[in-house]
Amino acid sequence: MRRSNKTIQLLQEFSIPLIAGVFCALAVANFWPGHYHSLVHDSVTQWGSGGNEVHVASIASSSHGSAHTDEHHEAHHSEANAGHGHDEQAEHGDHHAASIAAPGHGGHGGHGGSHWMTLHFLVNDIFMVIFFGIAAKEITEACLPGGALNPPSKAINPLLATIGGVLGPVAVFFALNGAIGQSAWANGWGIPTATDIALAWLVARIIFGNGHPAVSFLLLLAVADDAIGLGIIAFAYPDPNNPTEWLNALWIAPAMGLAYLFRRMQLKSWLPYAATASLSWWGLYSAHLHPALAMVFVVPFMPGPRRDLGLYVEEEEYGDEHSAHSPLENFEHQLKPFVDFGLFFFAFANAGVSFAGVSSLTWIVLLSLLVGKTAGITACSLLGDKLGFPIPEGMRVRHVFVLAVTAGIGLTVALFVSAQAYTDPTIQGAAKMGALMSGLIALLAIALGKLLGVRDPERTEQSARIAPNALQTDAAKFERELEHV
Repeated sequence: MRRSNKTIQLLQEFSIPLIAGVFCALAVANFWPGHYHSLVHDSVTQWGSGGNEVHVASIASSSHGSAHTDEHHEAHHSEANAGHGHDEQAEHGDHHAASIAAPGHGGHGGHGGSHWMTLHFLVNDIFMVIFFGIAAKEITEACLPGGALNPPSKAINPLLATIGGVLGPVAVFFALNGAIGQSAWANGWGIPTATDIALAWLVARIIFGNGHPAVSFLLLLAVADDAIGLGIIAFAYPDPNNPTEWLNALWIAPAMGLAYLFRRMQLKSWLPYAATASLSWWGLYSAHLHPALAMVFVVPFMPGPRRDLGLYVEEEEYGDEHSAHSPLENFEHQLKPFVDFGLFFFAFANAGVSFAGVSSLTWIVLLSLLVGKTAGITACSLLGDKLGFPIPEGMRVRHVFVLAVTAGIGLTVALFVSAQAYTDPTIQGAAKMGALMSGLIALLAIALGKLLGVRDPERTEQSARIAPNALQTDAAKFERELEHV
C-alpha cells in the first residue's frame, strides 16, 4: 500500500498524467485525426459504433486541407488585401466550425442531446468545475492569517509582480498581433495571462530547491494569477454564439446562500457545500457563461483552518479520527488525486492539434508568455522594491528574473482559455499549439537557473533534513484518507 501511495504521489508531483495526456492527444490527432475527433466530439455512447466513420474522415480531410489553405492564403496575400482575406477566412472558419459541430458553453452545442455526453463537454464543463474549485481553495487559504495574502503588506511585492505578469503578456500579445497577426486573433489576449500552478511550482523547486523564498513567491504569484484568470474567463469570454442572459445567473445567489447556511450550521463534510454548486453551475450554463467556475462561488464558504498552515497541515480533531481536517482541507485532499489524474483527459480533449496548424498566432502566444511574463513580472517586482515594498529576504534580481521566466509556463489554463477565445478550429489549434510549446519554457528556466547560480545549497540541505519527516506525516494522512474515500 505504501509503495503504491508513493508511486501515486510521484505521478502527481511531476504532473505525469497531464504531460502524458498532451503527448497522447498530439499523437492521435496527427496520426489518426478522424478517430481523435470522434473520441472528443462524438457522444461516448457512439464510440466504436462505426456509424460516423466516413463523416469523421471527411472532417479530418477538411481540417487538414483548411490548415494548408490558410497557410497558402496568409503567405501569398498582401497587406492591402488583408481585409478581403480575413472575410474569406472567417467564412471558411464558420463553415468548418459548423461542420464539426464544436460545442460552445452555455447550453448550445452542435450535437443536440448527445452534446451532454461528449468527452469535450464532460471534461471542460464538468471536470474543470472541480479543478477551478481547488484553485479557489488555494486562494481562500492564502487570505487566512499566516497565508500568502495576509497581511496584505507582505504580499504587495508579489501582487505587483502578478499585475505585471498579466499586463505584460497582454501588451506583448497586442504588439505582436498588430505587427504580424490578424484582427481575428485579437480576442486571444487572455490566453497568455495565466500560469500553470502545478508545472511552474515543480520547475521552481527544481531550480531553486525546496524551502527557497522564490518558490513561495512564485506560488503566491500563480495563485493570484489564477484569481485574475478566473475573472477573465468569466467576463471576457462569454459564449460567442449566444448573448449572456444575466437573469439566469441569479441562480448563483441561492447557491451561495445555501453554502453560507451550511457554514452557520457548522457542517463538517464538504459534500453539502459542493452540492450547492449544482445551482451555480446551472445558472452559469443557462446564462451562457462558463459553468466550469461554478464552485468558485461556494468554496470560500467551506469552513477551514483559522490560519493557513502551509503545505503540511496540522491535524484538527473534530471528535473522531476520520475528521482530521476541516471541510476545506478535506475537499482538496480527497479530490486532488482525482483532479491530478483527470488532467490526462483534459489534456487529451484539448491538446489534440495538428502540427500543420502552426501559424504566426502560435508564436504570438508563446512569445507573449515568455517575453511578456518575464518583462512584466521583473519590472513590477523591482518597481515595488524601489517604492518601499521589498522583495522577500533571500531573493535578488537574478532570482526574480528566473522566477519570471518560469511563470511563462501557461499550459493548462492557457489551453482552456484558447478554447473559449476562438470558435474557428484552425485559429484555436494554432493558439493551443503556442500554449503547449510554453511547456518548453521549463527547460530554458532550468538552464538560466544553472547559469545564474540561483540555487542556495545551504537552504536546500536544511530543507532536505526537514522534508522526510514532513513527507512521512503527509503520506500517513494521505493513506488514511484513501481508506475512507
